[in-house]
Amino acid sequence: MTSLHADEAFLDHYQLSHDPFAPRVPGFKFFPAQRKPVLGQLHHLARYSQLMLVVSGPLGSGKTLLRQALVASTNKQAVQSVVVSARGASDAASVLGQVAQSLDVAQAEVQAILAKVVQLALTGQEVYLLVDDAEQLDESALQALLELAAGVPEGRPHVFLFGEPSLIAGLDELNIEEERFHIIELAPYSEEETREYLEQRLEGAGRGIEVFTREQIVDIHENSDGWPGNINQVARDTLIEAMIASRSTAKRPSMGFKMPKKHVLALSAVVVVAVAAAVLMPKKGDKAPAEAPAAQAQLPLGEGQGNGGNPAIEFSGSSQPMPLPLVGQSQPVMREPLAQAAGMGEGEEGSPAGDTALQPGNPPPTVTTIAPPQGVPAGPAAVPAQPVATAPAQPAPAVQPQPQPVAPAQKSVATQPAKPVAPAKPAPAPTQVAMAKPAAKPAAGGSGNSGWYAGQKPGNYVVQILGTSSEASAQAFVKAQGGDYRYFKKNLQGKPLYVVTYGSFANRDAAVAAIKNLPAKVQAGKPWPRTVGSVQQELATAR
Repeated sequence: MTSLHADEAFLDHYQLSHDPFAPRVPGFKFFPAQRKPVLGQLHHLARYSQLMLVVSGPLGSGKTLLRQALVASTNKQAVQSVVVSARGASDAASVLGQVAQSLDVAQAEVQAILAKVVQLALTGQEVYLLVDDAEQLDESALQALLELAAGVPEGRPHVFLFGEPSLIAGLDELNIEEERFHIIELAPYSEEETREYLEQRLEGAGRGIEVFTREQIVDIHENSDGWPGNINQVARDTLIEAMIASRSTAKRPSMGFKMPKKHVLALSAVVVVAVAAAVLMPKKGDKAPAEAPAAQAQLPLGEGQGNGGNPAIEFSGSSQPMPLPLVGQSQPVMREPLAQAAGMGEGEEGSPAGDTALQPGNPPPTVTTIAPPQGVPAGPAAVPAQPVATAPAQPAPAVQPQPQPVAPAQKSVATQPAKPVAPAKPAPAPTQVAMAKPAAKPAAGGSGNSGWYAGQKPGNYVVQILGTSSEASAQAFVKAQGGDYRYFKKNLQGKPLYVVTYGSFANRDAAVAAIKNLPAKVQAGKPWPRTVGSVQQELATAR
């Protein structure tokens, strides 16, 4: 399924005008909870503070969105905003080159840039320098940005760094004696704020919070830890999981094999005969009367007649209809045709090798089949197939020359228990193995394990361990942990994100149980279960 078709199915199922949990949605409204106070603080410090401002938060905490809101809320006539990305340009030369290009400065040097800032200050314009993905800046770039933030007496740019907590560690390693920067750490949403955030996102897409149950909202908040980026991902996974479950339930009744009605009637007749034979069959050691085979072989077809009163029932695989006797007629029926109709093979209960089959198109004669004595090899020559005329009330003359048909009955009784036992034992073992062990693991590397995820069942679960903007970090983590760890590449807010997952499990409970057995340092990152279908959706979107 392509990403377009997958998105269409998702939107159509929930009647959404667009994906409410995409990074960028039409008509998006800035959610003020836990972020509006920070936005006001940034404006205040930019006006009155001489320090470089650092906004810190984990991946998916809303740093980029806050940076966008800061730029959008400034006075465009009084502030010139310069946005720099440290992704792929982490050294001082690359960062200064981006700033110089934005300010139209010929030389990518600190003093040349500061001279341009002073020139703009004389015209009443301030410069906001905002750096995204600042955790990727190296020591030289951080030193250059601190020099820009310090400025000169005539003017200085207001420098904002937006990065993950590792950025703070990088600044601390500079061993700055005086206070040169101020840190603002973002806080996650509370459960009620998570609910309000979901409601705002859904209302923008034409739906309400009723698409989630109370339990689902609590689950989304717990699995996302209240970070907005994670809320979007977990909420979308929850909707996709519910959609797959509802469609599977709706399709399940129609997935069975539909047998033609005439075959159903024939199979029903065979079942009735088998049940009657099982009830009337003599036990081991008992002497069966001469008329027992005839009683066992009678086919109680009182209905379903056709073709002028001759009952003709077609069996799957037969080339011609096979006429069978009506109820009340005393002539017996050969056991081999019934065994063939019931799907039995040679040597199974109900199909002795010495029985003679009825010929299609010929009416059944009034005959009694006599089983061969024990020790005589089965075959056409060993069976007295000649019909012996007999009256229903005098069966003895036809039976006395040969032994009573006790041997077939004893054979049937002896072999009957062996049939249902043989195929019944190995069935539970594969299910237990599938529930207990994750799927086979491929070697990590390259651009991730996209092929492995595409080959899994959408209803299976994986455990999401972490997400990072550096593929090298994802590869190093997978290599260090080994086992069933792997990663894939997705897009988050227009940027590549490398997501590390663990295992493949048949259901959510198995994935939750596996989390408890992960190493303590992995559990510290709050891993959570998600469907393989949601991963496949993100892989399709990332193409």
